[in-house]
Amino acid sequence: MSERQPLLLQSDASDYEGSRITAPPVRPLRSSPPDSTLVNVQSEDSIAVHAAATSADDEQSSQAGEEAGKSVYDPAHHRDLEHPTSNFDTLVHLLKGNIGTGILAMPDAFKNAGLYVGLFGTLLMGAICTHCMHMLVACSHELCRRLQQPSLNFSEVAYCCFETGPLSLRRYSNLARRVVTTFLFITQIGFCCVYFLFVALNIKAVLDHYFVWNVLIYLVIMLVPMVLLNLVRNLKYLTPVSLFASLLTIAGLVICFTYILRDLPDVNTVKPVATWATLPLYFGTAIYAFEGIGVVLPLENNMRTPQDFGGSTGVLNTGMVIVACLYTSVGFFGYLKYGEGVKGSITLNLPQGDVLSQMVRICMGLAIFLSYTLQFYVPVNIVEPFVRSHFDTTRLKDLAATVLRVVLVTFTFMLAACIPNLGSIISLVGAVSSSALALIAPPIIEIITFYHVGYGRYNWMLWKDIAILIFGLCGFVFGTWASLAQILTPSTD
Repeated sequence: MSERQPLLLQSDASDYEGSRITAPPVRPLRSSPPDSTLVNVQSEDSIAVHAAATSADDEQSSQAGEEAGKSVYDPAHHRDLEHPTSNFDTLVHLLKGNIGTGILAMPDAFKNAGLYVGLFGTLLMGAICTHCMHMLVACSHELCRRLQQPSLNFSEVAYCCFETGPLSLRRYSNLARRVVTTFLFITQIGFCCVYFLFVALNIKAVLDHYFVWNVLIYLVIMLVPMVLLNLVRNLKYLTPVSLFASLLTIAGLVICFTYILRDLPDVNTVKPVATWATLPLYFGTAIYAFEGIGVVLPLENNMRTPQDFGGSTGVLNTGMVIVACLYTSVGFFGYLKYGEGVKGSITLNLPQGDVLSQMVRICMGLAIFLSYTLQFYVPVNIVEPFVRSHFDTTRLKDLAATVLRVVLVTFTFMLAACIPNLGSIISLVGAVSSSALALIAPPIIEIITFYHVGYGRYNWMLWKDIAILIFGLCGFVFGTWASLAQILTPSTD
C-alpha cells in the first residue's frame, strides 16, 4: 500500500487539475465465483488508499473529479472475471441465497401476525427488502464510478460512502465498515445456530417414533460430524454438496406442499389479525426469511451481463417475486392448515408415523446440515485473517485456523443448546442482524452516498429513506425485545 500510494495520489491530482496525461488505472479487483465472493468481506488496499486520496482534497475538487469519473468510467467494463455467471445462474444463486430455514418458519410467523396481516405484511416486507437491495446496488455503482473501482462488497460500500460523503462523517468510515462486518458475522453465526437446531429437531421428530431422547443428545451427536465437515477450507470441494442440498430442499418443499394443501380448513378457523404483542415476533421471522441482502452485490459483481440484474424485469426482481410468493404461500396455507398448533418449522407439524413425512424431515434436515458449511464460511473468513496475523510460521497459522473452526462450530452448538426454541431464535436473529443489514444500513448508505448529488424533486429519496430507516429501527428494537422476552419466558407449545 505504501508503494502504491504516491502513484494513486498523483493520479487523483492529475484528474482534478484537468490534466490530459492519463495516469495508470487502478488495478481491477478480481472477482471470483458467487460462492466464494459471498465470503469476500475484506476491503482491498487500493480502495482504502484511493478513498483516502479522494477525501484529502477539498469538497469542490472532489465533486469535479466524481463528475468526470462518472462520464468515462463504467465499472462493469473493468471487471476481470474468471468465471462470469449467466442470468440464469445468477437467478439460481439468488434463490438459493434467500430460501433456507426461514421459509419453513413462515407459518409460525403468520401465527404471530394473523392470516391477513401476515399475507399483506409479507408481500409488503418483500417489496421493501427488494427495494433496499436495489438501493444497495445503485450505491455500489455510484461509488464504483466515483472511486473508479470495478466492484465493491457490502462492507466496502459502507466504508466508501462515508469516506466520500460529508466531511464531518469521513472520520467514521472505518467504523461503518466494522459495523457492517460485525452484523454480517452475527447474522451468519445466527444462521448457523438455527441450522444446528433445525437439523437436531427434525432428526428427533423422526426417531421419536421409535424412542424418545432429549434434543440436547442429538445436538451432541451432530457436533463431531459438523466439526469434521467444516474443516474443509476450499469451497470448490463443497460445490457438489451445495447442489445436492439444493435438490433435497426442492424435493422437501414439494412434498411439504402436498401435505399442506390437503383438506384445508375454512379461513374462519384461524385469527385474521393477531395481537400487537406478537407482531414484533412476526417481523423478526419475516425479515429473517428475506436473508439474501448479503449475496446481492457478490452476485451482481460476478455477472456476465450485470446490466440485466436491475430493472423492472431484471434478475433481482424476478428472483424476489418468486421468493415472496413462495414465502407467502407457505406461510398462508401452513398457518391455515395447522392453526395455533403450528411449530417453528412446518416440517415438525407433518404426520408423525407417515413414511413420506419422515422422508421430508430427513431430506430437509440433511439439506440444512450440508448447507451449514456455506453459511459458516462467512464468519470464518471474517475472523481467520485476524487470528492468523498473531502467528509467524505457516504451520502455526494453519493450526490456529483449524482451532478457530472447531471453536466457532462448538460456539454455535452451545447457542443452539441454550435456546432450544427454534421459532424464538429465528425471530431474534432476524430482528437483531437481518433488520440491521436489510432495512437500516441501505437507507443510511443511500443518504450519505447521494449527499453531494441530490435527493431528487422535493427530496423524495431522503424522505423515503427516512421512512424505511424508522421502520427498520422500530422492528429492530421491538422485535429484539419480544424475542428475548419469549426466550427468557418460553411458552409450551
